[in-house]
Amino acid sequence: MTGPSAHILVVAHRTAATPRLLEAVRRRAQTGPCRITLLVPRPYWDPDTEEAEAVVELAIPLLEQAAGRRVDAVTGGADPVEAVRTVMTTTPVDEIILSTLPRRVSHWLHRDVPARLQRLGIPITVITAAQSSQRLDTAR
Repeated sequence: MTGPSAHILVVAHRTAATPRLLEAVRRRAQTGPCRITLLVPRPYWDPDTEEAEAVVELAIPLLEQAAGRRVDAVTGGADPVEAVRTVMTTTPVDEIILSTLPRRVSHWLHRDVPARLQRLGIPITVITAAQSSQRLDTAR
């Protein structure tokens, strides 16, 4: 749905403020009126930490600047698909923007999160963070 009441759910964790995601949010916001919510699932390796809340605090100002409007935020369970389902029990979602790390390091891509989200029947855009071309120099 791209009408005036479209609700866009941005699902991200470590990539919540990366240039590619910010550009995708900027482009989507320019296509017409919409409401944007950032969903940050808790990290699977330590779901009891406040890491997801810290990601929200850092990402929201950048996402709002990119969108040119207020962006709401929620944190969710460690499984991003279940976290999306939980949001959908209380809020209609018209589109999903999923932001992931590059394939070689993305836990979400290895768990086939994009395909699992597509089964929900909502349009999904997958944004993959850019991978650095610099090599890490570990010899010192």
